[in-house]
Amino acid sequence: METLNLPAYEFTIRLNAGRRVILDTLRGKFVPLTPEEWVRQHFVQYLIHEFQVPQPLIALEMAFPFQNTHYRADVVVYSRAMKPVMIVECKRPSVKINQQTFNQIGVYNKVIRARYLVVTNGLQHYCCRVQDEQMDFVTQIPNYSSMV
Repeated sequence: METLNLPAYEFTIRLNAGRRVILDTLRGKFVPLTPEEWVRQHFVQYLIHEFQVPQPLIALEMAFPFQNTHYRADVVVYSRAMKPVMIVECKRPSVKINQQTFNQIGVYNKVIRARYLVVTNGLQHYCCRVQDEQMDFVTQIPNYSSMV
C-alpha cells in the first residue's frame, strides 16, 4: 500500500480468499484492505496515539439517514457523554481534496453536529472547527481534551 503522510503503525494484514484484509481492532474483525481503508486505519491510530482519543469513543462507518438518503461517516469521535465531537472523512490517496469533499462532510454534520470536521486522503489533512454553522480552518487537530 502507498506510504501516507502519517506515522507508521503496525497492522495485521493477511490474504482471505485471494484478497488482502486488514484487522480493524475497533470493530474486532478483518475488513477488505482498500486504499480508503488504509487511510482510515492509519488515521484512527493517529487519533489514538497522537491526540489521545480513547479507542472506545471512536465509531467507524457510522450510518445515519438524512433527507431520505442513507449516509455513512467514516470516523466519528465522541465525548465521554457520547456526544459527537469530531467527524473524519477519509478518501483514498489518489482522490484530491476539494470543495465537494467539504460539502460532503458538511452534510454529515447537519445530522451529527460535531464541533470538528477533518478531511484526509492520507497525504493531506484539513481540520475545521464548526461554530454557529460556520467552518473555520484550524492549523492543527486538537488534542482530545481540547475537543470535548
